[in-house]
Amino acid sequence: MVEHTRTLDFKIAFAIGLGTMIAAGIFSLSGTAVAAIGSSAVIAFVIAAVIAGVTAAAYSEFASVYSENGGGYLFCSRTFEDRDLLTYSIGMSLFLGYTGTTAFYLATMDEWVVRFILPEALHFLPHGTAGVTTAVLLGVLNARGTEESGSFQLIVTGAKVAVLLAFIGGAFAFRGPSAAVGTFAGNFGGGPVDILAISALAFITFFGFSAIAASAGEIIKPKRTVPRAIAASIITVTVLYAFVIVAMVNSPIPAEVIAQEGETAMGRVAASFLGSIGESLIVAGAIFSMVSASNASILAASSIGSLMGTRGQAPRRFSRIHPDYGTPSWSVATATATIVALIVFFIALFPAEGGLLGGLGLHLGLNALTGFATLNLLLPLAVVNVALIYSRRRFPDITRGFRVPGVPVVPVIGVLANLGLIYNLPTKGVVTGLVLTGAMVVVYLAWGGAPETEDLLREVVPETPASSAATAGAEAESVAGAGGFRVLVPVARPDRAARYVELAAALAKVSDEDPIVHVLNVTQVPDQTPWESVQDTAKARTERIRSELGDDYGVDLLIEGHTCRDVAFDILQTARDDDADLILMGYPERHQDVTETVEHEAPCDVFFADKTTSADDLGVINIGAGGGPHHQAVLPLVNALGQLGSDLHLINVSTDDEGANEASGTTLDALEGVETTQVHNVRAGTVADGLVETAAENGGVLVIGASRDRWLRQALFGSTPDEVIALAADRDVPVLVYASQTGVSGRLSERLFPVTRYLRKRLSRSGRKQGSSPDWN
Repeated sequence: MVEHTRTLDFKIAFAIGLGTMIAAGIFSLSGTAVAAIGSSAVIAFVIAAVIAGVTAAAYSEFASVYSENGGGYLFCSRTFEDRDLLTYSIGMSLFLGYTGTTAFYLATMDEWVVRFILPEALHFLPHGTAGVTTAVLLGVLNARGTEESGSFQLIVTGAKVAVLLAFIGGAFAFRGPSAAVGTFAGNFGGGPVDILAISALAFITFFGFSAIAASAGEIIKPKRTVPRAIAASIITVTVLYAFVIVAMVNSPIPAEVIAQEGETAMGRVAASFLGSIGESLIVAGAIFSMVSASNASILAASSIGSLMGTRGQAPRRFSRIHPDYGTPSWSVATATATIVALIVFFIALFPAEGGLLGGLGLHLGLNALTGFATLNLLLPLAVVNVALIYSRRRFPDITRGFRVPGVPVVPVIGVLANLGLIYNLPTKGVVTGLVLTGAMVVVYLAWGGAPETEDLLREVVPETPASSAATAGAEAESVAGAGGFRVLVPVARPDRAARYVELAAALAKVSDEDPIVHVLNVTQVPDQTPWESVQDTAKARTERIRSELGDDYGVDLLIEGHTCRDVAFDILQTARDDDADLILMGYPERHQDVTETVEHEAPCDVFFADKTTSADDLGVINIGAGGGPHHQAVLPLVNALGQLGSDLHLINVSTDDEGANEASGTTLDALEGVETTQVHNVRAGTVADGLVETAAENGGVLVIGASRDRWLRQALFGSTPDEVIALAADRDVPVLVYASQTGVSGRLSERLFPVTRYLRKRLSRSGRKQGSSPDWN
């Protein structure tokens, strides 16, 4: 079973919070804040830190109770269990908040790259290019594993703290400590409204504490580590920010120049303190900061997406864990795509000035993007504070490793403060955020969501060895939990169980690992039907399968019975949970959608067998020249069967349509481990005719690769396999259709294969028109 392993200790949890807070906020907003209100920027940042700290306390208490990934979404889901729309809205808002924050960080980074790094000759590139590229690279990093991204976070966070300390030290060395303090004291400006406006913008810089809670499922000893890391990161960042503002105020650069520089003002100020070396240092630190903050935010967003998928409030594939990297790769990919879309929308298409679609009159830019992201962070934070009050009343006896003092007064202050900051956010960003969030709520209402995993699948007869009635309990448990090459065999009709088990056992012998055949019977529960009404039927069917099977198949045999509202989901979920290496199941006789879904989404390779195929048929294996991705993937297994003694027959069919013909050389090369492979060069009206006719003469089973184009959604297996199955049924030829596990590269290969075949057809026809003739072997 693929599971998460906690790999992040206190120092990495602290680095996640610190790295998310020390980012674009301080490097870009410090200049804006000092230009607007001078030394009062310290007050604005402290106000933002205090408001963040109030909600951070609520996060700490919840994290000491629910030590899983998900942050505010998890806390609200556990507290408001019967408020589905509310919890979805919180999850979606947080997802947009994290991705919007990351888009802000990377868009700001893009400004620094253009201003300080990118050569003049490359300034023609669209704004946001560097940000989009970095987003994709960080998405790949997070998809490969949280331990790797956590170590990266620790290194980069340490580097940028050192850069900030160098910047602060340069300012005090330039002015002298006494003069620096005096200059700071004499530059307070702005009124309460101005200070609150800067606080609203600055809040985004303190939201890193939530990234720690959102990643609690990855953190070692989270009930103790999460509250400590949250408190330490907020205090550390507040102190650093205060000193950065002091340094900015002491700059010899005039305030109007700082205002003109905008997001890149800190680089200009660093040059005035430390020269070109100082400027380079700050530029490097700024980029490091924005990259590491983005890395942490992607980790947090993908954790929320994964939990929403598990709860059925997002597509269920968001919850899937990558079998090699142990990460929610679908959720990471979606978060990355959202970040890219936001950068393109706010920066490339509708920036503050100009832009690709600037003629439409919509001008957004970084300021609006900040408002968009902060809105989607503040709204859920207000709800989390309310949830804390409700949780204390609803679950008074629950163990809490940390307790917020002054409840309900402190959470109420947090709610009012959050709403106050929202009022002071840029209007365009707020409107954009409300429109997009509202649209996603409408989409969810139209979709209706999906049931939670626990609401779809129930074990009626748990996974036990076939001989468990005569097996001691400890021995039975050891067999069920043993490793090895596992073949999952979903069986709908008990009378076919023995034949499928024999076939699965024969296929499993190609592996060097101990073979395990896992028989699964799923009884579907119709909608609006109580689970209890089919429970006895499911038990009876499973027991009948047990009675049909012996225990002399030469493999460890496990039998399990489920009731489920979605049979395909049950098969796929069982394959994922038990880490199956192969699925063997029958053709779709009545429920084609089940087989199609399994073939499309299986986490491992799949064999589809007709109702006549048996283990004895594997003594003679017929295989075509093929050419599709699934055909190539099955060749190693056919080669292994040949080495075990099966007679192999390679059928190379030539037809009038030369574009459909395949050369046999590639397939023959893949079967080099077999002493003798008989090659049959035949001519027929269609490839299917040639394959079936020759297989009927040779005897044995015909193995073909599935070729259904997943993109264009053709027939279940594609035209040739479907035709083969129909013809084989008339000639009593047993057939095995093979579909390999399909990742991103596999899907790309499947989508390109029809194109290459089409081009080959056109080229072939063009060659004939020019007088060339095909070479029939």
